[in-house]
Amino acid sequence: METLSKYKLIEGDFEPNDAAKILFALVNSKINYHSMDSFSNHIRFGTSFISQEKRIKELSEVNVVIKKLADYAMSNNKKMRVTSVINIELI
Repeated sequence: METLSKYKLIEGDFEPNDAAKILFALVNSKINYHSMDSFSNHIRFGTSFISQEKRIKELSEVNVVIKKLADYAMSNNKKMRVTSVINIELI
């Protein structure tokens, strides 16, 4: 079995609204994951982890940047090229 796998998740040129939708879906999925995990830890252990809260904040800031980029691209009649590769490594 290979110890490193690579998969293209996104590759293409998109209208700003479409690019933003795709990127928001990815980022919001990660935010939801960390939020649910944090909630679960709070219920099970009565505590939350600062690292999860920090990651949620970082991802929320990514959403702000995506919005600004999409707005800029739209107002300047530009498309957005989005490429996303996921690497999975067995360690």
